[in-house]
Amino acid sequence: MDPGEAAILESSLRSFYRLFAPLPPLPAASPGRMNVIDHVRDMAAAGLHSNVRLLSSLLLTMSNNNPELFSPSQKYQLLVYHADSLFHDKEYRNAVSKYTMALQQKKALSKTSKVRPSTGNSASTPQSQCLPSEIEVKYKMAECYTMLKQDKDAIAILDGIPSRQRTPKINMMLANLYKKAGQERPSVTSYKEVLRQCPLALDAILGLLSLSVKGAEVASMTMNVIQTVPNLDWLSVWIKAYAFVHTGDNSRAINTICSLEKKSLLRDNVDLLGSLADLYFRAGDNKNSVLKFEQAQMLDPYLIKGMDVYGYLLAREGRLEDVENLGCRLFNISDQHAEPWVVSGCHSFYSKRYSRALYLGAKAIQLNSNSVQALLLKGAALRNMGRVQEAIIHFREAIRLAPCRLDCYEGKMKKMNDVNLLSAVFITLIPFYCMPVSQEPRSTVKYRKMRIFFFSGREQKYEDGIALLRNALANQSDCVLHRILGDFLVAVNEYQEAMDQYSIALSLDPNDQKSLEGMQKMEKEESPTDATQEEDVDDMEGSGEEGDLEGSDSEAAQWADQEQWFGMQ
Repeated sequence: MDPGEAAILESSLRSFYRLFAPLPPLPAASPGRMNVIDHVRDMAAAGLHSNVRLLSSLLLTMSNNNPELFSPSQKYQLLVYHADSLFHDKEYRNAVSKYTMALQQKKALSKTSKVRPSTGNSASTPQSQCLPSEIEVKYKMAECYTMLKQDKDAIAILDGIPSRQRTPKINMMLANLYKKAGQERPSVTSYKEVLRQCPLALDAILGLLSLSVKGAEVASMTMNVIQTVPNLDWLSVWIKAYAFVHTGDNSRAINTICSLEKKSLLRDNVDLLGSLADLYFRAGDNKNSVLKFEQAQMLDPYLIKGMDVYGYLLAREGRLEDVENLGCRLFNISDQHAEPWVVSGCHSFYSKRYSRALYLGAKAIQLNSNSVQALLLKGAALRNMGRVQEAIIHFREAIRLAPCRLDCYEGKMKKMNDVNLLSAVFITLIPFYCMPVSQEPRSTVKYRKMRIFFFSGREQKYEDGIALLRNALANQSDCVLHRILGDFLVAVNEYQEAMDQYSIALSLDPNDQKSLEGMQKMEKEESPTDATQEEDVDDMEGSGEEGDLEGSDSEAAQWADQEQWFGMQ
Protein backbone atom coordinates (compact mmCIF):
# COMPACT_ATOMS: atom_id res chain seq x y z
CA MET A 1 0.00 0.00 0.00
CA ASP A 2 1.47 3.25 -1.04
CA PRO A 3 1.78 6.15 1.41
CA GLY A 4 -1.13 8.05 -0.21
CA GLU A 5 -3.63 5.22 0.21
CA ALA A 6 -2.50 4.67 3.79
CA ALA A 7 -3.18 8.31 4.61
CA ILE A 8 -6.68 8.12 3.08
CA LEU A 9 -7.49 4.94 5.05
CA GLU A 10 -6.27 6.48 8.32
CA SER A 11 -8.42 9.58 7.74
CA SER A 12 -11.50 7.47 7.04
CA LEU A 13 -11.02 5.43 10.23
CA ARG A 14 -10.68 8.56 12.31
CA SER A 15 -13.93 9.93 10.85
CA PHE A 16 -15.66 6.62 11.59
CA TYR A 17 -14.56 6.62 15.22
CA ARG A 18 -15.59 10.24 15.67
CA LEU A 19 -19.05 9.48 14.26
CA PHE A 20 -19.82 6.62 16.63
CA ALA A 21 -17.94 7.70 19.69
CA PRO A 22 -20.06 8.53 22.81
CA LEU A 23 -21.15 12.17 22.94
CA PRO A 24 -19.83 14.21 25.86
CA PRO A 25 -22.44 15.60 28.36
CA LEU A 26 -23.94 19.01 27.60
CA PRO A 27 -22.40 21.81 29.60
CA ALA A 28 -24.45 23.46 32.32
CA ALA A 29 -26.64 26.38 31.33
CA SER A 30 -24.79 29.61 31.06
CA PRO A 31 -25.85 33.21 30.52
CA GLY A 32 -25.19 32.85 26.81
CA ARG A 33 -27.13 29.61 26.27
CA MET A 34 -30.94 29.11 26.40
CA ASN A 35 -32.49 26.03 27.94
CA VAL A 36 -35.99 24.73 27.26
CA ILE A 37 -37.49 26.69 30.18
CA ASP A 38 -36.18 29.90 28.64
CA HIS A 39 -38.00 29.04 25.41
CA VAL A 40 -41.23 28.45 27.33
CA ARG A 41 -40.82 31.77 29.11
CA ASP A 42 -40.17 33.63 25.86
CA MET A 43 -43.25 32.10 24.20
CA ALA A 44 -45.37 33.11 27.20
CA ALA A 45 -44.05 36.66 26.98
CA ALA A 46 -44.87 36.66 23.25
CA GLY A 47 -48.48 35.66 23.95
CA LEU A 48 -48.21 32.20 22.36
CA HIS A 49 -50.46 30.70 25.01
CA SER A 50 -51.60 27.60 23.10
CA ASN A 51 -47.97 26.77 22.30
CA VAL A 52 -46.99 27.25 25.94
CA ARG A 53 -49.80 24.98 27.05
CA LEU A 54 -48.76 22.10 24.78
CA LEU A 55 -45.04 22.29 25.47
CA SER A 56 -45.33 22.85 29.23
CA SER A 57 -47.73 19.90 29.52
CA LEU A 58 -45.22 17.61 27.83
CA LEU A 59 -42.34 18.91 29.91
CA LEU A 60 -44.27 18.49 33.17
CA THR A 61 -45.02 14.87 32.27
CA MET A 62 -41.31 14.32 31.61
CA SER A 63 -40.53 15.86 34.99
CA ASN A 64 -43.02 13.59 36.75
CA ASN A 65 -41.44 10.54 35.14
CA ASN A 66 -37.91 11.72 35.93
CA PRO A 67 -37.78 14.15 38.90
CA GLU A 68 -34.08 14.80 38.24
CA LEU A 69 -34.74 16.16 34.75
CA PHE A 70 -35.51 19.73 35.91
CA SER A 71 -34.35 21.69 38.89
CA PRO A 72 -36.92 22.78 41.53
CA SER A 73 -36.91 26.34 40.18
CA GLN A 74 -37.49 25.09 36.62
CA LYS A 75 -40.41 22.94 37.80
CA TYR A 76 -41.90 26.00 39.52
CA GLN A 77 -41.62 28.06 36.34
CA LEU A 78 -43.22 25.34 34.22
CA LEU A 79 -46.19 25.07 36.57
CA VAL A 80 -46.76 28.84 36.55
CA TYR A 81 -46.52 29.15 32.76
CA HIS A 82 -48.82 26.16 32.30
CA ALA A 83 -51.35 27.67 34.74
CA ASP A 84 -51.17 31.02 32.91
CA SER A 85 -52.04 29.29 29.64
CA LEU A 86 -55.01 27.57 31.30
CA PHE A 87 -56.17 30.94 32.69
CA HIS A 88 -56.00 32.39 29.19
CA ASP A 89 -58.22 29.53 27.97
CA LYS A 90 -60.71 30.34 30.79
CA GLU A 91 -60.17 26.96 32.47
CA TYR A 92 -60.17 28.60 35.88
CA ARG A 93 -60.52 25.54 38.12
CA ASN A 94 -57.67 23.78 36.34
CA ALA A 95 -55.60 26.94 36.53
CA VAL A 96 -56.18 27.21 40.30
CA SER A 97 -54.97 23.65 40.79
CA LYS A 98 -51.78 24.34 38.83
CA TYR A 99 -51.16 27.65 40.61
CA THR A 100 -51.58 25.83 43.93
CA MET A 101 -49.02 23.23 42.86
CA ALA A 102 -46.69 26.04 41.80
CA LEU A 103 -46.94 27.72 45.21
CA GLN A 104 -46.24 24.41 46.92
CA GLN A 105 -43.19 23.97 44.69
CA LYS A 106 -42.07 27.53 45.49
CA LYS A 107 -42.44 26.85 49.20
CA ALA A 108 -40.24 23.78 48.93
CA LEU A 109 -37.80 25.76 46.82
CA SER A 110 -37.55 28.48 49.47
CA LYS A 111 -36.85 25.90 52.16
CA THR A 112 -34.01 24.29 50.25
CA SER A 113 -32.60 27.75 49.35
CA LYS A 114 -30.82 26.19 46.40
CA VAL A 115 -32.05 28.81 43.95
CA ARG A 116 -33.09 32.32 44.89
CA PRO A 117 -34.26 35.25 42.75
CA SER A 118 -31.47 37.29 41.27
CA THR A 119 -30.06 40.14 43.34
CA GLY A 120 -28.25 41.71 40.41
CA ASN A 121 -25.35 39.23 40.27
CA SER A 122 -24.34 38.87 36.63
CA ALA A 123 -23.24 35.29 37.27
CA SER A 124 -26.77 34.20 38.21
CA THR A 125 -28.41 31.64 35.97
CA PRO A 126 -31.22 32.77 33.65
CA GLN A 127 -33.82 30.78 35.53
CA SER A 128 -32.87 32.42 38.83
CA GLN A 129 -33.29 35.81 37.19
CA CYS A 130 -36.73 35.06 35.75
CA LEU A 131 -38.63 33.23 38.49
CA PRO A 132 -42.31 34.29 38.34
CA SER A 133 -43.40 36.41 41.29
CA GLU A 134 -45.18 34.51 44.05
CA ILE A 135 -47.33 37.60 44.68
CA GLU A 136 -48.39 37.63 41.03
CA VAL A 137 -49.29 33.94 41.22
CA LYS A 138 -51.56 34.62 44.20
CA TYR A 139 -53.20 37.52 42.38
CA LYS A 140 -53.94 35.29 39.39
CA MET A 141 -55.39 32.67 41.72
CA ALA A 142 -57.69 35.34 43.17
CA GLU A 143 -58.75 36.28 39.64
CA CYS A 144 -59.65 32.64 39.01
CA TYR A 145 -61.71 32.52 42.20
CA THR A 146 -63.62 35.68 41.27
CA MET A 147 -64.42 34.23 37.84
CA LEU A 148 -65.70 31.13 39.63
CA LYS A 149 -67.76 33.38 41.97
CA GLN A 150 -65.80 32.11 44.98
CA ASP A 151 -65.19 35.53 46.51
CA LYS A 152 -64.37 34.20 49.98
CA ASP A 153 -61.51 32.14 48.56
CA ALA A 154 -60.29 35.16 46.59
CA ILE A 155 -60.27 37.30 49.74
CA ALA A 156 -58.48 34.56 51.68
CA ILE A 157 -55.65 34.22 49.15
CA LEU A 158 -55.13 38.00 48.91
CA ASP A 159 -55.42 38.47 52.68
CA GLY A 160 -52.45 36.15 53.00
CA ILE A 161 -50.23 38.68 51.22
CA PRO A 162 -48.51 40.99 53.73
CA SER A 163 -49.78 44.58 53.45
CA ARG A 164 -46.38 45.99 52.52
CA GLN A 165 -46.16 43.58 49.56
CA ARG A 166 -49.58 44.40 48.09
CA THR A 167 -49.48 46.13 44.74
CA PRO A 168 -52.17 48.68 43.73
CA LYS A 169 -54.06 46.10 41.67
CA ILE A 170 -54.10 43.71 44.65
CA ASN A 171 -55.47 46.44 46.92
CA MET A 172 -58.05 47.38 44.30
CA MET A 173 -59.27 43.81 43.97
CA LEU A 174 -59.38 43.42 47.74
CA ALA A 175 -61.32 46.68 48.11
CA ASN A 176 -63.93 45.56 45.59
CA LEU A 177 -64.23 42.12 47.16
CA TYR A 178 -64.57 43.54 50.68
CA LYS A 179 -67.21 45.98 49.45
CA LYS A 180 -69.18 43.21 47.77
CA ALA A 181 -69.01 41.17 50.98
CA GLY A 182 -70.29 44.12 53.03
CA GLN A 183 -67.00 44.58 54.89
CA GLU A 184 -66.89 48.37 54.67
CA ARG A 185 -63.97 49.20 56.95
CA PRO A 186 -61.32 47.02 55.24
CA SER A 187 -62.74 48.07 51.87
CA VAL A 188 -62.19 51.74 52.70
CA THR A 189 -58.67 50.98 53.92
CA SER A 190 -57.81 49.17 50.69
CA TYR A 191 -59.25 51.90 48.45
CA LYS A 192 -57.24 54.51 50.36
CA GLU A 193 -54.09 52.47 49.89
CA VAL A 194 -54.74 52.41 46.14
CA LEU A 195 -55.05 56.20 46.15
CA ARG A 196 -51.91 56.55 48.23
CA GLN A 197 -49.96 54.75 45.53
CA CYS A 198 -51.97 56.00 42.54
CA PRO A 199 -53.74 59.27 43.40
CA LEU A 200 -55.49 59.44 40.00
CA ALA A 201 -57.23 56.06 40.40
CA LEU A 202 -60.72 57.44 39.75
CA ASP A 203 -62.53 54.12 40.23
CA ALA A 204 -61.00 53.86 43.71
CA ILE A 205 -62.33 57.37 44.38
CA LEU A 206 -65.82 56.25 43.34
CA GLY A 207 -65.45 53.23 45.60
CA LEU A 208 -64.69 55.44 48.61
CA LEU A 209 -67.60 57.77 47.84
CA SER A 210 -69.96 54.78 47.54
CA LEU A 211 -68.92 53.79 51.08
CA SER A 212 -69.91 57.21 52.48
CA VAL A 213 -66.39 58.56 52.84
CA LYS A 214 -66.70 62.36 52.77
CA GLY A 215 -66.05 63.98 49.44
CA ALA A 216 -63.76 66.56 51.02
CA GLU A 217 -61.65 63.83 52.58
CA VAL A 218 -61.33 62.02 49.27
CA ALA A 219 -60.44 65.26 47.48
CA SER A 220 -57.70 65.95 50.02
CA MET A 221 -56.00 62.70 48.98
CA THR A 222 -55.60 64.05 45.45
CA MET A 223 -54.58 67.61 46.33
CA ASN A 224 -50.84 67.11 45.73
CA VAL A 225 -51.28 65.69 42.25
CA ILE A 226 -53.79 68.42 41.35
CA GLN A 227 -51.30 71.07 42.36
CA THR A 228 -48.33 69.54 40.56
CA VAL A 229 -49.86 68.16 37.32
CA PRO A 230 -51.18 70.66 34.74
CA ASN A 231 -54.82 70.65 33.54
CA LEU A 232 -56.23 68.71 36.51
CA ASP A 233 -58.19 71.61 38.02
CA TRP A 234 -61.43 69.82 37.08
CA LEU A 235 -60.74 66.81 39.35
CA SER A 236 -61.97 68.40 42.59
CA VAL A 237 -65.25 69.35 40.94
CA TRP A 238 -65.53 65.83 39.52
CA ILE A 239 -65.13 64.37 43.01
CA LYS A 240 -67.70 66.82 44.35
CA ALA A 241 -70.18 65.79 41.63
CA TYR A 242 -69.90 62.09 42.37
CA ALA A 243 -70.06 62.73 46.11
CA PHE A 244 -73.54 64.14 45.43
CA VAL A 245 -74.30 61.15 43.18
CA HIS A 246 -73.53 58.67 45.95
CA THR A 247 -75.64 60.51 48.52
CA GLY A 248 -78.67 60.48 46.23
CA ASP A 249 -78.63 64.27 45.86
CA ASN A 250 -79.57 64.07 42.21
CA SER A 251 -80.30 67.75 41.57
CA ARG A 252 -76.95 68.99 42.88
CA ALA A 253 -75.13 66.13 41.16
CA ILE A 254 -76.77 67.08 37.85
CA ASN A 255 -75.88 70.74 38.25
CA THR A 256 -72.27 69.96 39.13
CA ILE A 257 -71.76 67.51 36.26
CA CYS A 258 -73.39 69.96 33.86
CA SER A 259 -70.89 72.59 34.97
CA LEU A 260 -68.09 70.12 34.20
CA GLU A 261 -69.55 69.03 30.90
CA LYS A 262 -69.89 72.62 29.71
CA LYS A 263 -66.18 73.25 30.19
CA SER A 264 -64.43 73.16 26.83
CA LEU A 265 -61.87 70.51 27.78
CA LEU A 266 -64.52 68.06 29.05
CA ARG A 267 -67.28 68.83 26.57
CA ASP A 268 -68.87 65.78 24.94
CA ASN A 269 -67.30 63.32 27.36
CA VAL A 270 -69.20 60.04 27.04
CA ASP A 271 -68.79 59.07 30.71
CA LEU A 272 -70.16 62.41 31.94
CA LEU A 273 -73.09 62.21 29.52
CA GLY A 274 -73.82 58.67 30.71
CA SER A 275 -73.78 59.83 34.33
CA LEU A 276 -76.15 62.69 33.49
CA ALA A 277 -78.49 60.30 31.72
CA ASP A 278 -78.55 58.00 34.74
CA LEU A 279 -79.12 60.90 37.14
CA TYR A 280 -82.02 62.25 35.10
CA PHE A 281 -83.47 58.74 35.12
CA ARG A 282 -83.18 58.50 38.90
CA ALA A 283 -84.81 61.92 39.22
CA GLY A 284 -87.75 60.79 37.09
CA ASP A 285 -86.87 63.05 34.15
CA ASN A 286 -87.08 60.36 31.48
CA LYS A 287 -87.13 62.82 28.59
CA ASN A 288 -83.74 64.33 29.45
CA SER A 289 -82.40 60.90 30.33
CA VAL A 290 -83.19 59.56 26.85
CA LEU A 291 -81.72 62.70 25.30
CA LYS A 292 -78.39 62.30 27.12
CA PHE A 293 -78.21 58.59 26.31
CA GLU A 294 -78.74 59.39 22.65
CA GLN A 295 -76.00 62.03 22.73
CA ALA A 296 -73.61 59.56 24.36
CA GLN A 297 -74.20 56.77 21.85
CA MET A 298 -73.86 59.19 18.95
CA LEU A 299 -70.41 60.10 20.26
CA ASP A 300 -69.50 56.45 20.87
CA PRO A 301 -71.46 53.97 18.71
CA TYR A 302 -69.81 51.10 20.61
CA LEU A 303 -71.07 52.29 24.00
CA ILE A 304 -72.51 49.53 26.19
CA LYS A 305 -72.59 50.99 29.71
CA GLY A 306 -76.03 52.37 30.60
CA MET A 307 -77.69 51.05 27.44
CA ASP A 308 -79.81 48.69 29.53
CA VAL A 309 -81.51 51.67 31.18
CA TYR A 310 -81.81 53.40 27.80
CA GLY A 311 -83.49 50.31 26.32
CA TYR A 312 -85.86 50.12 29.28
CA LEU A 313 -86.89 53.75 28.81
CA LEU A 314 -87.50 53.23 25.10
CA ALA A 315 -89.59 50.14 25.86
CA ARG A 316 -91.70 52.08 28.38
CA GLU A 317 -92.40 54.66 25.68
CA GLY A 318 -93.59 51.90 23.37
CA ARG A 319 -90.68 52.30 20.93
CA LEU A 320 -90.25 48.54 20.59
CA GLU A 321 -88.73 48.68 17.12
CA ASP A 322 -85.99 50.98 18.42
CA VAL A 323 -85.45 48.62 21.37
CA GLU A 324 -85.10 45.66 19.02
CA ASN A 325 -82.57 47.52 16.86
CA LEU A 326 -80.64 48.60 19.94
CA GLY A 327 -80.47 45.02 21.20
CA CYS A 328 -79.15 43.74 17.86
CA ARG A 329 -76.52 46.48 17.74
CA LEU A 330 -75.34 45.71 21.28
CA PHE A 331 -75.09 41.99 20.58
CA ASN A 332 -72.89 42.79 17.59
CA ILE A 333 -70.61 44.73 19.94
CA SER A 334 -70.42 42.10 22.70
CA ASP A 335 -72.58 39.31 24.08
CA GLN A 336 -70.42 39.02 27.21
CA HIS A 337 -72.06 41.99 28.94
CA ALA A 338 -75.44 42.07 30.67
CA GLU A 339 -76.75 45.09 28.75
CA PRO A 340 -77.60 43.43 25.40
CA TRP A 341 -79.51 40.68 27.17
CA VAL A 342 -81.44 43.18 29.29
CA VAL A 343 -82.39 45.28 26.28
CA SER A 344 -83.66 42.23 24.40
CA GLY A 345 -85.43 41.17 27.59
CA CYS A 346 -87.19 44.54 27.81
CA HIS A 347 -88.41 44.07 24.23
CA SER A 348 -89.78 40.64 25.14
CA PHE A 349 -91.35 41.85 28.39
CA TYR A 350 -93.19 44.76 26.78
CA SER A 351 -94.25 42.39 23.99
CA LYS A 352 -95.79 40.25 26.78
CA ARG A 353 -93.45 37.33 26.16
CA TYR A 354 -92.67 36.90 29.83
CA SER A 355 -91.01 33.46 29.62
CA ARG A 356 -88.45 34.76 27.13
CA ALA A 357 -87.94 37.91 29.21
CA LEU A 358 -87.28 35.67 32.22
CA TYR A 359 -84.64 33.70 30.32
CA LEU A 360 -82.91 36.85 29.03
CA GLY A 361 -82.95 38.42 32.49
CA ALA A 362 -81.43 35.28 34.00
CA LYS A 363 -78.70 35.26 31.35
CA ALA A 364 -77.90 38.92 32.11
CA ILE A 365 -77.62 38.17 35.84
CA GLN A 366 -75.32 35.26 35.06
CA LEU A 367 -73.00 37.68 33.26
CA ASN A 368 -73.27 40.43 35.90
CA SER A 369 -74.85 39.60 39.25
CA ASN A 370 -74.79 43.31 40.17
CA SER A 371 -76.91 44.43 37.22
CA VAL A 372 -79.87 46.21 38.83
CA GLN A 373 -81.75 46.40 35.54
CA ALA A 374 -81.35 42.66 34.99
CA LEU A 375 -82.69 41.91 38.47
CA LEU A 376 -85.68 44.18 37.89
CA LEU A 377 -86.36 42.58 34.50
CA LYS A 378 -86.29 39.06 35.90
CA GLY A 379 -88.33 40.09 38.94
CA ALA A 380 -90.98 41.74 36.76
CA ALA A 381 -91.17 38.69 34.50
CA LEU A 382 -91.55 36.36 37.49
CA ARG A 383 -94.20 38.63 39.00
CA ASN A 384 -96.25 38.70 35.81
CA MET A 385 -95.97 34.91 35.56
CA GLY A 386 -97.47 34.63 39.05
CA ARG A 387 -94.23 33.53 40.76
CA VAL A 388 -94.42 36.29 43.36
CA GLN A 389 -92.12 34.89 46.03
CA GLU A 390 -89.32 34.38 43.51
CA ALA A 391 -89.90 37.90 42.19
CA ILE A 392 -89.54 39.34 45.70
CA ILE A 393 -86.04 37.86 46.04
CA HIS A 394 -84.89 39.68 42.91
CA PHE A 395 -86.53 42.98 43.85
CA ARG A 396 -84.93 42.84 47.29
CA GLU A 397 -81.50 42.30 45.73
CA ALA A 398 -82.11 45.26 43.41
CA ILE A 399 -83.02 47.39 46.45
CA ARG A 400 -79.84 46.27 48.21
CA LEU A 401 -77.72 47.32 45.25
CA ALA A 402 -79.59 50.56 44.45
CA PRO A 403 -81.50 51.81 47.52
CA CYS A 404 -81.99 55.26 45.97
CA ARG A 405 -83.83 54.03 42.88
CA LEU A 406 -87.56 54.26 43.35
CA ASP A 407 -88.29 51.86 40.49
CA CYS A 408 -86.77 49.06 42.56
CA TYR A 409 -89.56 49.53 45.11
CA GLU A 410 -92.24 49.94 42.48
CA GLY A 411 -91.44 46.49 41.19
CA LYS A 412 -92.01 45.07 44.63
CA MET A 413 -95.32 46.83 45.09
CA LYS A 414 -97.01 46.26 41.75
CA LYS A 415 -99.67 43.52 41.69
CA MET A 416 -98.74 42.22 45.15
CA ASN A 417 -101.80 42.19 47.37
CA ASP A 418 -100.60 40.34 50.46
CA VAL A 419 -100.60 42.98 53.20
CA ASN A 420 -97.92 41.27 55.26
CA LEU A 421 -95.67 41.30 52.22
CA LEU A 422 -96.45 44.95 51.60
CA SER A 423 -95.59 45.78 55.20
CA ALA A 424 -92.29 43.98 54.81
CA VAL A 425 -91.59 45.99 51.67
CA PHE A 426 -91.95 49.27 53.48
CA ILE A 427 -90.02 47.99 56.47
CA THR A 428 -87.20 47.40 54.00
CA LEU A 429 -87.85 50.70 52.29
CA ILE A 430 -87.91 52.88 55.38
CA PRO A 431 -86.21 51.00 58.22
CA PHE A 432 -86.19 53.92 60.62
CA TYR A 433 -89.95 53.56 60.98
CA CYS A 434 -89.37 50.12 62.43
CA MET A 435 -86.56 50.82 64.93
CA PRO A 436 -85.24 53.73 66.95
CA VAL A 437 -82.37 55.61 65.35
CA SER A 438 -80.08 54.54 68.18
CA GLN A 439 -80.74 50.88 67.29
CA GLU A 440 -79.95 51.27 63.60
CA PRO A 441 -77.07 49.02 62.53
CA ARG A 442 -73.98 51.19 62.21
CA SER A 443 -72.82 49.46 59.05
CA THR A 444 -75.99 49.92 57.02
CA VAL A 445 -74.75 52.62 54.68
CA LYS A 446 -77.57 51.99 52.23
CA TYR A 447 -80.20 52.58 54.95
CA ARG A 448 -78.68 56.01 55.53
CA LYS A 449 -78.80 56.69 51.82
CA MET A 450 -82.52 55.85 51.84
CA ARG A 451 -83.07 58.42 54.55
CA ILE A 452 -81.52 61.13 52.45
CA PHE A 453 -83.40 59.94 49.38
CA PHE A 454 -86.83 60.09 50.93
CA PHE A 455 -86.43 62.90 53.43
CA SER A 456 -84.04 65.37 51.85
CA GLY A 457 -85.77 68.64 51.15
CA ARG A 458 -83.95 68.71 47.82
CA GLU A 459 -85.45 65.47 46.52
CA GLN A 460 -89.11 65.83 47.50
CA LYS A 461 -90.02 62.21 46.75
CA TYR A 462 -93.05 62.25 49.05
CA GLU A 463 -95.57 62.27 46.21
CA ASP A 464 -94.10 59.09 44.74
CA GLY A 465 -94.16 57.45 48.16
CA ILE A 466 -97.78 58.50 48.69
CA ALA A 467 -98.75 56.95 45.36
CA LEU A 468 -97.07 53.68 46.29
CA LEU A 469 -98.74 53.61 49.69
CA ARG A 470 -102.21 54.30 48.28
CA ASN A 471 -101.69 51.43 45.87
CA ALA A 472 -100.62 49.17 48.72
CA LEU A 473 -103.62 50.08 50.87
CA ALA A 474 -106.17 49.75 48.08
CA ASN A 475 -106.94 46.14 48.99
CA GLN A 476 -106.42 45.85 52.73
CA SER A 477 -105.48 48.06 55.67
CA ASP A 478 -102.28 47.77 57.68
CA CYS A 479 -101.23 49.87 60.66
CA VAL A 480 -97.63 50.48 59.59
CA LEU A 481 -98.57 51.54 56.07
CA HIS A 482 -101.32 53.90 57.26
CA ARG A 483 -98.89 55.53 59.68
CA ILE A 484 -96.20 55.98 57.00
CA LEU A 485 -98.81 57.46 54.67
CA GLY A 486 -99.76 59.88 57.44
CA ASP A 487 -96.15 61.00 57.78
CA PHE A 488 -95.81 61.51 54.05
CA LEU A 489 -99.05 63.50 53.91
CA VAL A 490 -97.81 65.80 56.66
CA ALA A 491 -94.70 66.43 54.59
CA VAL A 492 -96.82 67.68 51.68
CA ASN A 493 -99.13 69.75 53.96
CA GLU A 494 -102.14 67.41 53.67
CA TYR A 495 -102.83 67.69 57.40
CA GLN A 496 -106.45 66.58 57.56
CA GLU A 497 -105.89 63.40 55.58
CA ALA A 498 -102.72 62.76 57.59
CA MET A 499 -104.79 62.92 60.79
CA ASP A 500 -107.24 60.45 59.24
CA GLN A 501 -104.41 58.03 58.44
CA TYR A 502 -103.01 58.23 61.98
CA SER A 503 -106.53 57.54 63.31
CA ILE A 504 -106.91 54.50 61.06
CA ALA A 505 -103.52 53.22 62.17
CA LEU A 506 -104.47 53.58 65.84
CA SER A 507 -107.79 51.84 65.26
CA LEU A 508 -105.88 48.89 63.85
CA ASP A 509 -103.27 48.95 66.62
CA PRO A 510 -104.10 51.15 69.66
CA ASN A 511 -100.56 50.54 70.97
CA ASP A 512 -98.81 52.00 67.93
CA GLN A 513 -96.81 54.68 69.71
CA LYS A 514 -95.50 56.36 66.55
CA SER A 515 -98.99 56.95 65.15
CA LEU A 516 -100.02 58.41 68.49
CA GLU A 517 -96.98 60.68 68.54
CA GLY A 518 -97.71 61.87 65.00
CA MET A 519 -101.27 62.73 65.92
CA GLN A 520 -100.24 64.49 69.13
CA LYS A 521 -97.67 66.62 67.32
CA MET A 522 -100.28 67.75 64.84
CA GLU A 523 -102.65 68.69 67.65
CA LYS A 524 -100.05 70.57 69.73
CA GLU A 525 -98.02 72.37 67.10
CA GLU A 526 -99.42 75.49 65.55
CA SER A 527 -97.34 74.87 62.44
CA PRO A 528 -97.41 71.18 61.54
CA THR A 529 -94.94 71.82 58.73
CA ASP A 530 -92.30 73.02 61.18
CA ALA A 531 -92.98 70.06 63.44
CA THR A 532 -92.55 67.62 60.61
CA GLN A 533 -89.36 69.23 59.42
CA GLU A 534 -88.01 69.17 62.97
CA GLU A 535 -88.88 65.49 63.25
CA ASP A 536 -87.13 64.73 59.98
CA VAL A 537 -84.01 66.59 61.09
CA ASP A 538 -84.03 64.68 64.37
CA ASP A 539 -84.39 61.43 62.46
CA MET A 540 -81.44 62.16 60.22
CA GLU A 541 -79.17 63.55 62.91
CA GLY A 542 -80.19 61.34 65.80
CA SER A 543 -77.02 59.27 65.82
CA GLY A 544 -73.44 60.37 65.83
CA GLU A 545 -72.79 58.49 62.59
CA GLU A 546 -75.53 60.30 60.75
CA GLY A 547 -73.60 63.54 61.11
CA ASP A 548 -70.92 62.05 58.88
CA LEU A 549 -73.21 61.61 55.91
CA GLU A 550 -72.13 62.96 52.58
CA GLY A 551 -74.61 65.44 51.19
CA SER A 552 -75.81 66.58 54.63
CA ASP A 553 -75.84 70.25 55.50
CA SER A 554 -72.59 69.90 57.44
CA GLU A 555 -71.03 68.19 54.44
CA ALA A 556 -72.22 70.95 52.14
CA ALA A 557 -70.74 73.50 54.52
CA GLN A 558 -67.43 71.65 54.49
CA TRP A 559 -67.39 71.71 50.71
CA ALA A 560 -68.21 75.43 50.76
CA ASP A 561 -65.39 76.08 53.23
CA GLN A 562 -62.88 74.10 51.19
CA GLU A 563 -63.87 75.06 47.65
CA GLN A 564 -61.20 77.72 47.51
CA TRP A 565 -58.64 75.28 48.91
CA PHE A 566 -59.45 72.78 46.17
CA GLY A 567 -59.59 75.40 43.44
CA MET A 568 -63.33 75.16 42.87
CA GLN A 569 -64.16 78.81 42.58
